[in-house]
Amino acid sequence: MALPLLDAMRPAFAAEKTAIPRRMVAVETNMGILPQFFFPEKSGKDYLPGPYLSRLTKFKDHFTVFSGVSHPGVTGGHAAEKCFLTGTPHPERGGFRNWVSLDQYAAEQIGNRTRFPSLVLGVGNEGQTLSYTRSGAPIPIERSARKLFEKLFIQGKPSEVDAKVEELRQGRSTLDFVGDEAKRLNQSLSPADRQRLDQYLSSVRDLEQRLQSAEAWEYKPKPKVSAQPPTDIMEAREFARQTQVMFDVIKLALETDSSRLVSVFIDATVIHNITHHGNRPDVLAELQAKEEAQFDALAHLFKSLSESKEENDTLLDRTMVLYGTCMGSANSHSNYNLPVLLAGGGFRHGQHLAFDNQNNYPLTNLFVSMLQRLGIETREFSTGRGTMRGLDMI
Repeated sequence: MALPLLDAMRPAFAAEKTAIPRRMVAVETNMGILPQFFFPEKSGKDYLPGPYLSRLTKFKDHFTVFSGVSHPGVTGGHAAEKCFLTGTPHPERGGFRNWVSLDQYAAEQIGNRTRFPSLVLGVGNEGQTLSYTRSGAPIPIERSARKLFEKLFIQGKPSEVDAKVEELRQGRSTLDFVGDEAKRLNQSLSPADRQRLDQYLSSVRDLEQRLQSAEAWEYKPKPKVSAQPPTDIMEAREFARQTQVMFDVIKLALETDSSRLVSVFIDATVIHNITHHGNRPDVLAELQAKEEAQFDALAHLFKSLSESKEENDTLLDRTMVLYGTCMGSANSHSNYNLPVLLAGGGFRHGQHLAFDNQNNYPLTNLFVSMLQRLGIETREFSTGRGTMRGLDMI
């Protein structure tokens, strides 16, 4: 028999009721950002935004801009783009193996709270993923904003749902078979190979749990939204407009709590030739215009998140938006002093945190802070061995 509601129970129920859903959107643009138009000259709260950050002026109190940060040991020019969310050193070397990305590390802990543990997205005609499993396997991206909308909000027919559930069950059966075979193999392996196999089996168990969760979600109705499915923009040079369309669907996904973890890889390879500008004024002007359009799209995301209310907060208050690039200078293929900012999510913003431009501060420390803000108890991630100095939670 159930007890009546006692006073001693109230703190526990109150804590459960007021638990705040925390979310994260991580965005990388792969062709760099012109540093002279991004980094403020002055540090602290009284910095003056340059051409790029001035596009975000309305939200200055809602984001922190960083300088003097990079991923320790991550070199190789364009090769570093696969490490933006992992921080795994030396992607240019033969036999390189990536590690788990920030979003997937978080998905292992909190992904089961939503229909989609994470959304792995891309913009542009090419490009790779930002998201990697614990075993270093790349997770394919969804480039179509329309297909993403349909995946999130279009309810399948009963026969389609049954077919999807059967597909998930077949996947679980295959994993059961692989697990049994691996256990038999384990008896004849060396200690080093046993350790590798244990890591593999951990990944298998994690995937089994995700498949089981996905099966349960298939029978639950998808949320309904008033928005219409977007029209995909196919022109490669319009990647900024493509980004804005994708951001609109991401906002709906967060608003309906369909997922709390999103990664977006912006492929700007179409402008690769002008990133090697050689300081020619006409080429710099063309590149600046393209990059300003990307910050306009980011401002659009900030605006839409700030206009969506969730209890007493806005969606921006509860959503960390990480935006940056893998190269401090695309012109020289430098992977140091990366242009990065973090908006929203419950931090004290409105500042420029400036670190040493020669001896960079680990960007992975920011990732530790972000994981803790999501409620995940950890003191390290990848090469990060502490939280971001100077960035405090509210």
